Amino acid sequence: MSEVSETTPQPVQASHPGGPAPHPGAPHQAVPAPHQGSDTVPAPGAPGPYPALYPPLGGGAPGFPEAAQPDRAPLAPPAPHGPFAPQPPHIASAPQAAEADRPGPVPQTALGPQSAQAVPGPQTASTPQAGQPAPGPQAAPDALGPHTTPIPQAAHAVPGPGPQAPPAQQGAQTPAAAPRTLQYRFDGPEDAPVLVIGPSLGTTWHMWDRQIPELSQHWRIFRYDLPGHGGAPAHAAASVAELGDRLLATLDGLGVQRFGYAGCSIGGAIGADLALRHPHRVASLALVASSPRFGTADEFRRRGVIVRTNGLEPMARTAPERWFTPGFVAAQPAIVEWAVQMVRTTDPGCYIAACEALAAFDIRGALGRIGVPTLVLVGAEDQVTGPAEARTLVAGIPDARLALVPGASHLAPVEQPAAVSDLLLMHFSTAWQQDTSAAIPVLPHVTAPAAPSTPFVPVAEIAPAAATPDAVAPTPDDRYEQGTKVRREVLGDAHVDAVNNTADAFTEDFQELVTRYAWGEVWSRDGLDRRTRSVITLTALVTAGHLEGLAAHTRAALRNGLTPAEIKEVLLQTAVYSGIPAAGAAFAVAQKVIQEETTPPA
Repeated sequence: MSEVSETTPQPVQASHPGGPAPHPGAPHQAVPAPHQGSDTVPAPGAPGPYPALYPPLGGGAPGFPEAAQPDRAPLAPPAPHGPFAPQPPHIASAPQAAEADRPGPVPQTALGPQSAQAVPGPQTASTPQAGQPAPGPQAAPDALGPHTTPIPQAAHAVPGPGPQAPPAQQGAQTPAAAPRTLQYRFDGPEDAPVLVIGPSLGTTWHMWDRQIPELSQHWRIFRYDLPGHGGAPAHAAASVAELGDRLLATLDGLGVQRFGYAGCSIGGAIGADLALRHPHRVASLALVASSPRFGTADEFRRRGVIVRTNGLEPMARTAPERWFTPGFVAAQPAIVEWAVQMVRTTDPGCYIAACEALAAFDIRGALGRIGVPTLVLVGAEDQVTGPAEARTLVAGIPDARLALVPGASHLAPVEQPAAVSDLLLMHFSTAWQQDTSAAIPVLPHVTAPAAPSTPFVPVAEIAPAAATPDAVAPTPDDRYEQGTKVRREVLGDAHVDAVNNTADAFTEDFQELVTRYAWGEVWSRDGLDRRTRSVITLTALVTAGHLEGLAAHTRAALRNGLTPAEIKEVLLQTAVYSGIPAAGAAFAVAQKVIQEETTPPA
């Protein structure tokens, strides 16, 4: 291990101008240079830059592709070398944490026999002195099924303030409280370029376990958990941009300035956001089962209402059909149950916050500004973010290629691990060879508050805006734009679209007045939160007998965080002061809406 100062961590620089030379004699499959808007979707078995290496799983077909392909030779990307080879990251004086009660690796019963391997132990709690030998290896079981390559492992839990979170897994380290960082772990050689891998909503870093043996031979793999996932501290993040900021703060603390990035679903959204707002940090990008916009805002806000009302069990129960193909569910029940347990052990508040973040995420108009080599990888049978969303990404990102994985649904890294590993190896080895961004200066990361209406505008870091005097009122156009945004967030896109579609020359001025005055001024004020405004609005509508608007605002109250029990209390309180008949009619309207909004999918 390199000598490391006890007080100053060594920075990591993951870029290599011109790319390192490949290993002598190592097999390496080159990928043709990507071109703008390329939509390369090879049929199973057809040749192409991203060949379909493995047949899809049939109904009840046993095992993973590795079992069917025992002689498959993995790709060997070039090894790092030269003056830009990174130095090992280091954290000084981090106390050991106990083993977490969290969903661990994929169950072994579904993956066949395996034996324990010698795995380098986690980093020690104190800084090694110059000339002091590194800790010796210790025996640890393989994370995911039979492999022959030892996996260097070191895990780190980064807690924030507040109640004590569940401890991280064995070998974890816990730096000082840092609420704007994420729980993470490292795998792979310390002198290799850093490859960051992000999870999907409702999963932990273990969803990537089967990719680690191959990827960690060539890169320093950094995996992280979303807030409240996998035992991570339950400090919810309000947006995808905030999750990206926390990830950068974690990497900054480790001295990692430039890195490759691969992420699944919301993990892919975080990577795309970083490529837009911090292009000098991301050397290459892989978006797995991702999208420039995830469904509709109404869908994700309703999912949040269901979780707030019923807990995470409805999401856990429907996870197998969203994440896996029917054949995989039938063939690998233990792995499917393991995946379901990841959802059950997630913090509900953090899950709801992530749903809200995805509801607001929309970078369709900014895709052209992603300037790094990008692989868009999607399962051929993905019903959540399928090939159509993948083609939208490829069409919008100038330097993007598309890879379609047969026999895979949303969690392709779990369902078709060998194919996904090969595609990532191929992409990142080629992309880093072509990387010419080392000359871009690395600026210090500055966290700035994102503007509500333009969360993805900044290309580089910006300083916090100066405080605006209260006496300066927004212009009418500003109020209308803000009102449109808030009105859609509260009432939903479907309601606002229906109102706008029925407007004509006679009513359009009235709708503009409502948008600008009610939503752009009153609902946009900071004096009350939206929960409180919903309580007041429900009371006023019942008292005045305006039941025609009660259904929409009952739905809005649920999305603003009120539970059905709290809405019931509001109507009971209203009955005392506004009359039994008015409250009785309101109960009938609210009951129907609550049943529609809170009933989980069948």
